[in-house]
Amino acid sequence: MRTAVTGGTGFVGAHVIRKLVERGDSVNALVRSTSKTDNLLGCNVQTCFGDLQNINSLRTAFADCDVVFHVAADYRLWSRDPQELYQNNVDGTRNVMQAASDLRIPRIVYTSTVGVLGIPRDGSNGNEESPVTVDDMIGHYKRSKFLAEEVVDTFVADHGLPVVIVNPSTPVGDLDIKPTPTGKIIVDFLNNKIPAYVDTGLNLIDVHDVAIGHLLAAEKGEIGRRYILGNQNLSLKQILQELAHLTHKEPPRTQIPYSVAYIAAAIDTLVEGGILHREPMIALEGVKMARKEMFFSANRAVTELGLPQSNVTKSLARAIEWFRINGYVEQR
Repeated sequence: MRTAVTGGTGFVGAHVIRKLVERGDSVNALVRSTSKTDNLLGCNVQTCFGDLQNINSLRTAFADCDVVFHVAADYRLWSRDPQELYQNNVDGTRNVMQAASDLRIPRIVYTSTVGVLGIPRDGSNGNEESPVTVDDMIGHYKRSKFLAEEVVDTFVADHGLPVVIVNPSTPVGDLDIKPTPTGKIIVDFLNNKIPAYVDTGLNLIDVHDVAIGHLLAAEKGEIGRRYILGNQNLSLKQILQELAHLTHKEPPRTQIPYSVAYIAAAIDTLVEGGILHREPMIALEGVKMARKEMFFSANRAVTELGLPQSNVTKSLARAIEWFRINGYVEQR
């Protein structure tokens, strides 16, 4: 098959490309001229320089393709100009869908996030149908992704665009080059920069399984349907304990109240972000998100798509090794 991937230089996108190449696909990777392309090294792909804001470059990258994977996203919990997140995530997604519609692409897989899904008040795990509104979105990243998914829904309903939506939870593993906010937790732990933690939780999944989930969605997914790509629900305390076990380090023992974390993040954001115009050490939006456990069920993707459920401990171990080998751990 001939496929195109946006966001192929990133964490999830790079793994999607590698899975496509492994099965013998011809892959067009949309790459910005300023992008760091380390994650594409060794991949037999056609590099197509362009940008989500340039619809003509999208049409060029998608030409004659059987499937388009729109994985690219602006994943930041702080930005000096929040409008950039809406331009990249909402307007960029609209351009991708329009280009795919113009070219009559047979199948599109859109990478959303569990962050746009509802969290049940009764403490049960969230799923693809959990009620939610844009007013429930915390911060510009989640809000922009929610609005982007609405754009996709409109193209499906009004134009019959054959899109399948995947909602990854929290991928972990190798090639987390930026790193993502979750990867930063691992890096900070390795560098002894997590003295305490808050009471929250995440759903973890091996990034390789997320990539396979994209291919399965293209093959088996129902048009217009969401699929959570997730695996194991763990509290942040459990995640840190697992990291400690894997590294033979001591886990942080102190759980701080949410109010203390909020005040610390607010002050850090004010000083670092507002006055010094640089990324805060403690993202206020991240702390706000931590008030609720992000626990989800991936049952639909497992039963309908055959989403694999690899051992998350091994995924964390692979992430640790990759960060160490690639110089993210400070030498002391």
